[in-house]
Amino acid sequence: MNIYEADKKYIANTYARFPVNIVSGKGSLVYDENNKEYIDLGSGIAVTTFGHCDEQWQSAVKAQLDAFAHTSNLYYTSPCVELAKMLCERTGMSKVFFSNSGAEANECAIKAARKYATDKKGKDFYKIITLKNSFHGRTITTLAATGQDAFHDKFLPLTEGFVYAEANNIDDLTEKVKAGGIAAIMFEVVQGEGGVIPLEPSFLNAAERLANEYDLLLVADEVQTGNGRTGMLYGYMNYGIRPDIVSTAKGLAGGLPLGATLLSKKVEDVFSYGDHGSTFGGNPVCAAGAVSILSRIDNTLLCEVRRKSKLITDLLTGAEGVISVTGMGLMLGIECQRPANEVIDECREKGVLVLKAKNKVRLLPALNIPDELLIKSIDIIKTACKTVK
Repeated sequence: MNIYEADKKYIANTYARFPVNIVSGKGSLVYDENNKEYIDLGSGIAVTTFGHCDEQWQSAVKAQLDAFAHTSNLYYTSPCVELAKMLCERTGMSKVFFSNSGAEANECAIKAARKYATDKKGKDFYKIITLKNSFHGRTITTLAATGQDAFHDKFLPLTEGFVYAEANNIDDLTEKVKAGGIAAIMFEVVQGEGGVIPLEPSFLNAAERLANEYDLLLVADEVQTGNGRTGMLYGYMNYGIRPDIVSTAKGLAGGLPLGATLLSKKVEDVFSYGDHGSTFGGNPVCAAGAVSILSRIDNTLLCEVRRKSKLITDLLTGAEGVISVTGMGLMLGIECQRPANEVIDECREKGVLVLKAKNKVRLLPALNIPDELLIKSIDIIKTACKTVK
């Protein structure tokens, strides 16, 4: 039985995998069992921040593994505290709760928002406004927060208390706020799974204004947009707004599972002992990896992310078969005249791994991908966009 047969026999049928068995990788290159080389423009869906087998990250992780791999959150560990301190100092937030994934980070954000609002204003203030076309996770509650019916239909009934506003529609958002009972407004600054669509600055400014006027919390879902992906440490920093709660995961630990929910001064004490918890949250190995990652996301790297974003956009804009390029930083979506699946398949055949978001080809390369690999891969994408078989 080969790996494809064994996967089909033993693993739940939740993934439509590409026919590639990755066995090794270095930087932005990966190799299959036949030693075919691919340029990786997906980075594990924005996870391997500095590519595969990054030596500095490996050293940090191995050093912690040699010390100890896990203890419960009943005890103190230095990597967990060091990472929390770094996150607070880099964002101006006050406290951090660690979990294992983006969905869990968002669950914590939702719990914090609801508890804060009900403690302060009463039990009727529990609703959270999210945006249509959003994606916040696959648990029952974060599915409910997701503003796409396609994710809801098979798992009803979902958690109650979510209200969906039109993205970039200030009037609709205002109407939903004025209806009352709202605890928070939750958003992604770039709707990744929704098609790599950035929110408009005027809309987020209006959301912040409404939050201040009606004493609502502003919750930024930075699971995919965080940790340097948009050309700033966190995506909301591109807009000059100040959220009350920030959730993040994916690229934070560079390839290990780690989620974080950052709490501002306003909500830093919303949780008391026993209100929330996680067995693996803040695991010292994952935290050590994240300290290595976060310490290197500096202004020099962020400038490079923005430069590479412009390079990609300039190369693709106006190219034959390319309708548009959307997104921010190294989180970009390409709308093609050809069906996205055909472009993705041809790119893979020619040694470039790309992703999909709605009807677009999605790019999420490592933040330090070399220019020569980037240009080579974009040339292949351009050819795939214009080829008609």
